[in-house]
Amino acid sequence: MKLIIDCGSTKADWVLLDDKNIINKTQTEGFNPNYTEKEHISRIALNNNLYSTYLQDITHIFFYGSGCGNQQNIEFIKDILKSIFIHSEIHVYSDMTAACHAVSAHKKGIVCILGTGSNSCLFDGNEIIDKAVSLGYIIGDEGSGSHIGKSIIHDYLYKMMPDDLSSKIKTEYDIDVNSFIYNVYHSNKPSQYLASFAKIAIENKDNIYIKSLCTKCFDEFIDCFIMSYDKYHEKTVSFVGSIAYYFQDIIKERLAIRNLKMGKVLKSPIDGLVKYYLDC
Repeated sequence: MKLIIDCGSTKADWVLLDDKNIINKTQTEGFNPNYTEKEHISRIALNNNLYSTYLQDITHIFFYGSGCGNQQNIEFIKDILKSIFIHSEIHVYSDMTAACHAVSAHKKGIVCILGTGSNSCLFDGNEIIDKAVSLGYIIGDEGSGSHIGKSIIHDYLYKMMPDDLSSKIKTEYDIDVNSFIYNVYHSNKPSQYLASFAKIAIENKDNIYIKSLCTKCFDEFIDCFIMSYDKYHEKTVSFVGSIAYYFQDIIKERLAIRNLKMGKVLKSPIDGLVKYYLDC
């Protein structure tokens, strides 16, 4: 049996497969080795009942995770999984590799992540051959949920948005300057907190102000994460992530303006990853 784990900072999808079918699947809290303590990650894994009956039967584990783009974090996650799955062969990959396997399988192209954070890479059908610089939610993450959420609350608190939308936010969300600053600077998941306000954009996609704000965010994403590659105009651009999924019409429009073609768009990598391993 194979255990596929797609772990973002917010949530993690766990799917158990045999050679032909899904045996079981579940979702847990996510984690990132850059921010989450080892003990907490272990608790999440140990409290998952998905695989308890099949523990001795799992031969391979394929873990894809946020923060697993360097060898130190790969080994960190491997050590945790080895302590639980002592009979399994364990492979740990980055979330960027998850996106490639999910949307491209073995096809060439530019693959992007647009969820809580943002990133992209150039995939040759087998491996990542180039990768954009990712500066994180404070400086970068252009086009992401945290970027859109930060932009919305920036304009709301500075009273720079239309009155109708400002009134709607005031009615539906409990936000003031003090609580916002506290949560950004004192919560242990500030990027997720900022990204939570992207829901405002999703719920008001047809609002002219929101469309303009999101267009600006996606233009910045394209400039930083797509047009940085050589011969980018020759590549199909595919996406994984909730922001890409909900705003694919705007993104497709912004790509078309630059004569770029949109490929596959998946809300979450897990379905694509399951297909990838069932087809192996």
